[in-house]
Parts: sequence; structure tokens; C-alpha cells
Amino acid sequence: MDITFSVFMEQMTSSPVLFVAIALTIGVIFVNGWTDAPNAIATCVVTRCMGAKQAILMSAVFNFFGVFIMSMINSTVAMTIKNMVNFNGNNEDALVALCAAMTAIVIWAVTAWYFGIPTSESHALIAGLSGAAIALQGGLSGVNFNEWIKVIYGLVLSTGLGFFSGFFVCKLTVFICRNMDRRSTDGFFTWAQIGGGAAMSFMHGAQDGQKFMGVMLLGVFLVNGQDTTAGVALPVWMMLLCSIVMGLGTSVGGKKIIKSVGMDMVKLEKYQGFSADVAATFCLLLSTLFGIPVSTTHTKTTAIMGVGAVKRLSAINLSVVKDMVLTWILTFPGCGFIGFLMAKILMAIV
Repeated sequence: MDITFSVFMEQMTSSPVLFVAIALTIGVIFVNGWTDAPNAIATCVVTRCMGAKQAILMSAVFNFFGVFIMSMINSTVAMTIKNMVNFNGNNEDALVALCAAMTAIVIWAVTAWYFGIPTSESHALIAGLSGAAIALQGGLSGVNFNEWIKVIYGLVLSTGLGFFSGFFVCKLTVFICRNMDRRSTDGFFTWAQIGGGAAMSFMHGAQDGQKFMGVMLLGVFLVNGQDTTAGVALPVWMMLLCSIVMGLGTSVGGKKIIKSVGMDMVKLEKYQGFSADVAATFCLLLSTLFGIPVSTTHTKTTAIMGVGAVKRLSAINLSVVKDMVLTWILTFPGCGFIGFLMAKILMAIV
């Protein structure tokens, strides 16, 4: 199928439903940059290794490379999202579900951002799609629970492995540098954190960028009577669009999330920020290579918690952690309900 930019624009103008679905997806990518992408660069900004503007630009560039390179290696993450719901070959219902899910994400993420709480747009997408599928199919038959188990695996992986990896990497860093003068290592950790921020941005693109590019591509295919994008490479213009929109979102609202993750939860030093970045990048790379959709938010924040626990558990601001965890738990029923409601409204309109 021809998915050049010119053909894409032509189909957008000829199909109002596709236009709405794509506009909402771009809105979600913007909100993802607003509320999620700042996690990747939070540590190097709060430890003053980079200015916020420079970090945002770097993040946009490496988000693009993350989508581009990892999509060529393994694009399983993109299709896992779609396979979690079943529309029995009804492409019109599937498009309505996409619109409902995108609306649910925007509402949920912006509300959480207002309170300075980082959210997982990945889980919001899954919950919103599932809620819409239940509304359209009239029951749980619209949800593919065999694929949903991958979300559970990802949730355990991103939180458990994130925390323990952060703890282990920080312990190892402290051990290696135990006889070194703190001032002599400061320059190294400054540049190492910049590299860590770039690596985290790369993996954020590999995970979240790939998911939402998969949704955008799926919308185009559904309009053309196809219900799968398997075996189709993501076009470069779409990757570039994703990284630019995500970067714009980060520049608009990223500072609030950076403060919550990098300052309010744990007071970080440069070696701790470096440890958190290395640990989170490792976890995201592992899950992406195995095609498991995980939350970059959960992975990075739990890695920071693990780093903070190296000194003492009291170094972690548990009130901030409690707000984050509560929001993560409520994401599934909250976005599922909004997706369900929006699907019902859109069906009544359409």
C-alpha cells in the first residue's frame, strides 16, 4: 500500500473520520511529549548537566532515531496494541474506537499534568481502546485477554526491574567510585548524564513513539479496508512528524513533570541521575527487543526510586510516590470508562 505523505494528505481530506482520528492521534503525541517525554530528560536537567531548552531539543532528535532504528529491528510493540482488542473485521467500529481512545488519553493525561503527576500514555491507550471495544461489542468479547497478559508482564517488568536495576546500578557506581574524589568525577558524570538522557529519549521513541505511529498507520489502513499493518515499515515522514510534535509538547509543558520526577520525588546528585538513566534504558531496551509494551514513565520513575533507596528509603518522598502510584492504578479503569463513554457518544453521532 502507498503511504507517501501526499497520498496520506489526500486520504485525510477525503475521509472526515480518518481526519478526526489522525488529528486526535497527533494531539496525543503532543500530550505524550507534554507529560511523558520529560521523564527521559528529567535527571540531566535537575542536576544541571543541561539546560531545559537544550535537553528538549536533544530529546526530540533522539526520539526520532529511537522510532526509526528500533522499528527496523523490531516493530512488534506497534502491533501488540492493536491486537489487544477485537472488532470482528468491522473497520468502521475500529476507527470509532481509535477516536474514543485518543480522546480518553488527552483528557486523562492533561488532568494528571495539572497536578504535576506523570502518567503512562501507553496504559491509557490500552485502557481507552479496551473500553471502546467493550462499548462497541456490547461486552468483554471485544477484549483479547491473551494479548492483555503482555501488559501485565510489562507492568511488572517496568516497575520491579526498574526499581532493582536502579538500586543495583547505583550501588555498583558507588562501589567503583568509592576511592575517587567527588570533584574529579563531576565532569565525567555531567557528560555521562547527557548521554543517559539521550539514551532514554532514544528508548522513549522506541517504545511510545512506535506505539502511536502504529495507531496512526492503523487508521490509514482501516480506511482502506485493511485491519492490520503487519509487515509494513513506518514511513520516515511519519517518524519525523512524531518526533517534532513530541518535542513541541515537551517544550510547552515538560517543566512541571521534570520537577515532580527529578526534584520532588528524590533529591538527585549527578551520579544518581546517571545510574537511573542507565538502569531505565536497559529495562526499556530489553522490553522493546522482546516486543513487550511497557511504560517509560513507570520504568524511569521506579529506577529513580531504586537509586534513592541506596542511601535510605526515607530519601524517597513517599507522598509523591503515593500520588503517582494511585494515578497509575486508576489509569486503567479511568481511561477505560472514558473510552467506553466516548465510543457510545461517537456511535450516536456517527
